[in-house]
Amino acid sequence: MHLRVNLGRNVVVDDMPMEIVERKGKGHPDTLCDGAAEELSRMLCLFYREHTGRILHHNVDKCVLAGGRSSPQLGGGAIEEPIYVLLVGRATLEWRGSQNEIWRVPIGKMVLQGIQNWFQRQLPNLPIPGALMVDYRIKRGSEDLIANYDMGCDVPRANDTSLAVAFAPLSVTEQLVKEAEMFLNSPALRVELPAIGEDIKVMGVRTGRRIRLTIAAAFIDRYVRSVREYYELKEVVKEKLKQHLCENCLIKFPVEYEVEIELNTADEGDTIYITVTGTSAECGDDGQVGRGNRINGLITPYRPMSLEAAAGKNPVSHVGKIYQVMAQLIANRLVEAQPQLRQVYCYMVSQIGHPITDPQAVNIEYYGDVSETEMRQLASSVVEQVLSQWREIQDGFVEGLWGVSYPGMAVACQAELAKKAV
Repeated sequence: MHLRVNLGRNVVVDDMPMEIVERKGKGHPDTLCDGAAEELSRMLCLFYREHTGRILHHNVDKCVLAGGRSSPQLGGGAIEEPIYVLLVGRATLEWRGSQNEIWRVPIGKMVLQGIQNWFQRQLPNLPIPGALMVDYRIKRGSEDLIANYDMGCDVPRANDTSLAVAFAPLSVTEQLVKEAEMFLNSPALRVELPAIGEDIKVMGVRTGRRIRLTIAAAFIDRYVRSVREYYELKEVVKEKLKQHLCENCLIKFPVEYEVEIELNTADEGDTIYITVTGTSAECGDDGQVGRGNRINGLITPYRPMSLEAAAGKNPVSHVGKIYQVMAQLIANRLVEAQPQLRQVYCYMVSQIGHPITDPQAVNIEYYGDVSETEMRQLASSVVEQVLSQWREIQDGFVEGLWGVSYPGMAVACQAELAKKAV
């Protein structure tokens, strides 16, 4: 492994004159595609482990959602055509057991039943059956990739030459955007305001110290009785969000920021954003894996980002997935160990056929009052520590702890890994 540590030459994001950040909520069509692909991978992992003791080769990382048709109206509308979801990928669908018996994966049941159940959990207002049609095209992988996968008996071999980028800490704008969506999709708020659907998108634009959050939130029609009530609910939501951000986020920052919140800005008169189920996928929008949040739960065009989608890839050898979490853990731990660091970027690249614990290169770029010698020693220790935890990271994917299906690194899982590293 070639490790390079150097002082950054760009401006710290918080010091830039402008910044743009986006987050797509759990009910957004793109997030739903990421989640469906990841859920299918998790089901395969659990099935393989139960019957063979290990995870077999698969990559089910392609998913597209074609929106349906609906007729929302105040007091309750109707679904006219279902949402169509197609999952595509490669997987080990049968193998010969120790007693020469043939094992077959019930892939049809996994997709048609398991994925529908997952959608029901994400979108409790989506009527199933009726409003969702799930389909799949899953076939066996190529022999060369399966052979490369099976060669990694002790340490998995990288199935691709791929890269990953991560950064820490989050900027003020990034924290506000992430916290805003998580609050609006929180179970507590949904109990209080059931009219808010799960399809929430937050776009944050910072100009100097002024941050504008433009939010699209799909209201559920049967909980709204009139246009007047809709506009009143909008004001309630904005006020509650502003209060939450002031009490839980803005108070942490030493510099004062002015935050403006706009909600469903396309509303005009009687033309309002209501849906039957709480997601635009029922009529207004389509979705695809890889178009949504990165592994840290955000879309950050002012940062270097991993462009490869993590969702649905196998958690054993697919470095396009594994390195995204590893890079994020490395960046997080460096910042935690050195509070003087204002910004850290971690770049990792693999080489196909080489052990995943032996990346082709790792580059740590940092900004802060720390010497390169001290930073190099710290980075070397942290990188080796994270690489050695590949088994725990793999298990975290299988257990759904890394938040790939609803992107945003899971704090609890990071803390648990940190304990094991001590």
